[in-house]
Amino acid sequence: MACEKTLPARGRIGIFNRSYYEEVLVARVHPDVLAEQHLPPDAASGKELWQERYEDINAFEHHLQRNGTRLVKLFLHVSKDEQKKRFLERLDDSAKHWKFSAADLAERAYFDDYMHAYEAAITATSTPWAPWYVVPADHKYAARALVRGVLAHVIEQLDLHLPQVDAAGRTAIDRARQELLAE
Repeated sequence: MACEKTLPARGRIGIFNRSYYEEVLVARVHPDVLAEQHLPPDAASGKELWQERYEDINAFEHHLQRNGTRLVKLFLHVSKDEQKKRFLERLDDSAKHWKFSAADLAERAYFDDYMHAYEAAITATSTPWAPWYVVPADHKYAARALVRGVLAHVIEQLDLHLPQVDAAGRTAIDRARQELLAE
């Protein structure tokens, strides 16, 4: 998976927007994408293809979890009506024009197909080691509060502690304090 190259180092936080899930979302909604992937002739097709891709995602995420990476997967669910409202706000407010893309409008025609693809992907890839959190996102303030709550909960589960200073470190701290006070 190409996103492997951009994973954060241990102890770091990284945020991905869809990432390897594109392989079971965009490719599922737009079958022509599959033709461009030059899959081997004996590659799975139909339901088997998607099942294999879900299995690959689950195996990849399980590998990450076993090696100390904590995954937090959030699906911010925006209704079709709210999406329309937000697109219109982008068109009506010149300060938001940078957010607008004609491609987003073209993809809107596939809204229901994307919802089916998301539902299938979330169902198939929500695992004990990498569960999905589906967040209703029509109201930004509520969505942000829910996301903060999920992240706070996950961070609390990590049981993080500040590093302990050993005897040599405490001696160095005492010397530094004495040196600064002696100035």
